[in-house]
Amino acid sequence: MTNEAPLTQAQRDDLRALAGVIIPPSDEYRVPGADDEKIQADLLKTLGRDTPHVVEALALLARLAEGSFAELDAAQRYRVTMRLRATGGPAVAALTRVVLQCYYRDDRVVRSLGLEARPPFPKGHALEQGDWSVLDPVRARQNSWRRAP
Repeated sequence: MTNEAPLTQAQRDDLRALAGVIIPPSDEYRVPGADDEKIQADLLKTLGRDTPHVVEALALLARLAEGSFAELDAAQRYRVTMRLRATGGPAVAALTRVVLQCYYRDDRVVRSLGLEARPPFPKGHALEQGDWSVLDPVRARQNSWRRAP
């Protein structure tokens, strides 16, 4: 894990602006947007193996914005974000996943969901049981790997 993501200042600005479009702040739920300073610091600190994909997605974002995404007005940002979303691909998926994971591990967001902001262990979390029968088709398949000698 790296301490600092190798992004230029322009890329950081675009990433912050895009994160704010993906998850804007909510007064109703009293939560920050994904462009919040604390969430952005966590995001930049933990990019790790996703860095190449994020850099690729930010380059595509800059091309779609025909320059700095961060300098666009709100309506233009939204339009460019929808074009980025429609373009898709692994890079855009990785960028979106990183934004979401950092957002939903922020204590303020966790508390807004009615959860205790703490590590899952040692107390653990109770999970609602689902319908395990949905896994039956997977269990019925033959193994897709070969056995080791």
